[in-house]
Amino acid sequence: MKIYWQLFLLLVFGLAISARSADPQVSGRCLTCHKEKSPGLYRQWLNSRHGLHKVVCLDCHSAGADDKDGFMHEGALIATLVTPTDCGRCHEKEANEMANSHHATAGLILESQDAYLANVTAGEPAAILGCESCHGAKVKIDVGSPNRLSRKSWPNSGIGRINPDGSRGSCNACHTRHTFTKAQARQPEACSKCHLGPDHPQKEVYEESKHGNTYYTNIDKMSLDADEWVVGVDYFTAPTCATCHMSAAPGLPFNHDVGQRISWTLRPAISVYKEDWRQKRSNMKKVCINCHGTVFADGHYYQFDAAVRLYNEKFAGPAGEIMRIITENRLLENPANFSNEIEWIYWELWHHEGRRARHGASMMGPDYTWWHGFYDFVQHFYFKFLPEARRLNNTEVNEYIDNLIENDPMHSWLLMNTDKLKEDLHSGAIQKIYEEMFKSD
Repeated sequence: MKIYWQLFLLLVFGLAISARSADPQVSGRCLTCHKEKSPGLYRQWLNSRHGLHKVVCLDCHSAGADDKDGFMHEGALIATLVTPTDCGRCHEKEANEMANSHHATAGLILESQDAYLANVTAGEPAAILGCESCHGAKVKIDVGSPNRLSRKSWPNSGIGRINPDGSRGSCNACHTRHTFTKAQARQPEACSKCHLGPDHPQKEVYEESKHGNTYYTNIDKMSLDADEWVVGVDYFTAPTCATCHMSAAPGLPFNHDVGQRISWTLRPAISVYKEDWRQKRSNMKKVCINCHGTVFADGHYYQFDAAVRLYNEKFAGPAGEIMRIITENRLLENPANFSNEIEWIYWELWHHEGRRARHGASMMGPDYTWWHGFYDFVQHFYFKFLPEARRLNNTEVNEYIDNLIENDPMHSWLLMNTDKLKEDLHSGAIQKIYEEMFKSD
């Protein structure tokens, strides 16, 4: 009865007039038709906040005369695609924050090595259904299509989708249509469509952490449907991805720019501090201290920073230098990217294993820090990458590796016997090096 009563109220009291002046009669036809043709979609909308506040189909889907993807449908000029520009007519602050975020740049991966791998070594369908489904496609116009959208680029709700109106992003990547609920976007599952797997396993790290464990055993205490959702005030049992990276905390407003609380870049081969990293770390700590003491939060970053420096200085730096020597001297047998074994080994070192180690450390996931991270990296660095580099039989490469193992205390364990190694591990030069990694910037 509730659904029919809401529909009755819509018809009796009239339909909302949008910025593009939705015609109530046309809007009524939209509702009547979609109730029959796509009842699931209709009921999602009817029970949503949009339905409650009389935001109807044309408020979001109406198109302007200049919209490349606009087409006539049942007496109205509409567009299938709803972009951040459309959402921004009502949600201006959120749309602007999203536009300035790293999420909005995710579609630029289409020109990266990741996309090269998918398109060239696998094939275009793999790139469309793999890379572009998360990162976003460049939506192309096909004038012969019923909705003017090319079937190769639509459907797509990738977070960095490049839209025909010039906007970047897809709000429904997190606020799934047509309910668009806050509760769904606040749950870790909203992020885990993309943030999982061998190269960025945030989902898995979260699930193994105490944060994830506490969340999944106390979901009913999370107040996910609340209008106000301030950690430490409206809920306090556990954090989700949104809690730490976007949602409000005392003294910290919510923000759709997910980079405003991240101090390190953990994606590239070598991590660097982000611009304004001190402010961004301060923002994150304002979230942490609602459930942890300041000493706890400071201690976590003390350990995390050391893990990133360890990765950078002991492994990523030397591996990158070896690849630089190889590239500059044109030592690879085959000229095409990824046509040589060492390129695959190096790629997986930093892109998979190195990321797992860093993400595990950042989110307090011990198994991903060590067994799925540093353990894999160490094994493959010493017993795959270095031997493959030596196989090139180049003097400069071999001299660099020899010097690394013979003169760098972090790597000279390879030349020690076990008893001597145990004796020296926590004393002398090597300990001084590791102590330098535990420092405050």
